[in-house]
Amino acid sequence: MGQLEDMAMFVRIVDAGSITKAAAQLDMAKSAVSRRLKDLESHLGAQLISRTTRNSHLTEAGEQYYRRANNILTEVDALNEQTRGAPARIEGTLKMTVPLSFGLMHLSQVIHEYAHQNPNLSFELDFSDRHIDLIEEGYELAIRIAELKDSSYQAKRLTPIRLMLCASPDYLSRMGTPHTLEELQQHEFLQYGLNKHDTLELIDGQGQQHTVAINAKIKATNGEFLMDMAVKGHGITFIPTFIAYQAVARGELLPLLTQYQLPTLNAYAVYPKNRFLSQRCRYFIDFIAEYFGEYPYWDQVYSDKVSSSLN
Repeated sequence: MGQLEDMAMFVRIVDAGSITKAAAQLDMAKSAVSRRLKDLESHLGAQLISRTTRNSHLTEAGEQYYRRANNILTEVDALNEQTRGAPARIEGTLKMTVPLSFGLMHLSQVIHEYAHQNPNLSFELDFSDRHIDLIEEGYELAIRIAELKDSSYQAKRLTPIRLMLCASPDYLSRMGTPHTLEELQQHEFLQYGLNKHDTLELIDGQGQQHTVAINAKIKATNGEFLMDMAVKGHGITFIPTFIAYQAVARGELLPLLTQYQLPTLNAYAVYPKNRFLSQRCRYFIDFIAEYFGEYPYWDQVYSDKVSSSLN
């Protein structure tokens, strides 16, 4: 290995949090990574990481070397890509994590088309709703549907995620169709999330927000499960249109109180701050944003069904 490779390996150790995790990410033996770190420290004449049997931490020299090494590696990557010129050669492995339902339902075609356009690119995908530390686990990119709060990440908005109220025709025939917020409160709900705050926020046509107390019959952390329970007639649910749009199109679920809106979320591409974003990742983020747009196809299907039901 050369000096740049040693720098990159040291940065990986720090980002991963341990030699063991870095070795796994680099697909190297732990002993080889540990030996390269010792050789680097010997070459520099300074200890970069203070290691004990229980833990390890950066020394003052290690902190300074990490910051400078990160900057140097970023500049080298940027220079290499700039020098290659256009058209860009998209290659390597894009390691990313995506939400389970959104990923399975809507990313297959996106990745198919992007991979077809870039045959030298490989993918590693983690379909999971758990919150993953991108740096520690070695991911380049995450797609997240949430209000972003973690300032250690950069984010680009991809597409809006709209929510809808719906229930099955069977449930509504038995329990009645709510036409007002007061009537809505009398119904049983299928609620996303396990929090104790059983309320629903709705926005009327004038932009005024209304808080409705709800009776949650079933709570779950998976939207597809809640949709299935709604189709089976267990209550009213509020879930993303990207999950329910096909059931709505088939008539298995009926939209409710469409004169109100639920607060809109967003899907974001998330990646670590102060890290060089590869061309394969940067172009893929732009590709997703253009593919879905401001009015994704699932919202078009949902809106068409709502419009036809009103006519």
